[in-house]
Amino acid sequence: MSWSAATMTAVASLRSEVCRLHAELVRYELVVWTAGNVSARVPGEELMVIKPSGIDYDALTPESMVVTDLHGTPVDGGWGNPALAPSSDTAAHAYVYRHLPEVGGVVHTHSSYATAWAVRGEAIPCVLTMMGDEFGGEIPVGPFALIGDDSIGRGIVETLAGSRSPAVLMQNHGPFTIGATAKAAVKAAVLCEEVARTVHFARELGPMIPIDSTHIDSLHQRYQNVYGQ
Repeated sequence: MSWSAATMTAVASLRSEVCRLHAELVRYELVVWTAGNVSARVPGEELMVIKPSGIDYDALTPESMVVTDLHGTPVDGGWGNPALAPSSDTAAHAYVYRHLPEVGGVVHTHSSYATAWAVRGEAIPCVLTMMGDEFGGEIPVGPFALIGDDSIGRGIVETLAGSRSPAVLMQNHGPFTIGATAKAAVKAAVLCEEVARTVHFARELGPMIPIDSTHIDSLHQRYQNVYGQ
């Protein structure tokens, strides 16, 4: 299949960005070995860019990023290495893109503290202003699902329906985060681990003080619409 020059340019740019963002997962110690993945939707196309399966992070290059359709099937558009298989989580990412058109990026990690909450099957309560800012409430837990088909994706979409959180803790598995862009999804993954660690320490010290829902609403509105440049 042939693609327009604009699509080819967009794919090349996203392959570079997705490759660079994987280094952020390493920098913030959210992944080990070859686990974890970042993907990005190609605007205006039924395509996404995602990490190849089982490749060391220090061996990733823009050219090794795999382009697939939104059902996870690799696409040969003359821009990649068709010998590389996409991430084992590709079906989950693809399901999210098909059902949440506002999402432009998806991230999965096994970051230690967030995954520990997932192992407990326990949502992270909103007891930090940072959580009100970024997550708009608690970080919910999604159902247990096996890797290999779109079951994880269904769990992500169903759990986040009606939630302001860009993160979900898939039970016995780990966090998945979404964002309008891949960078936003990576940011959510970094902050998810940060609050998971802090709330864990706080709980070890004793009872935690919840934040009133009206204050959470105010924090979230300000951060999403006023904060920053």
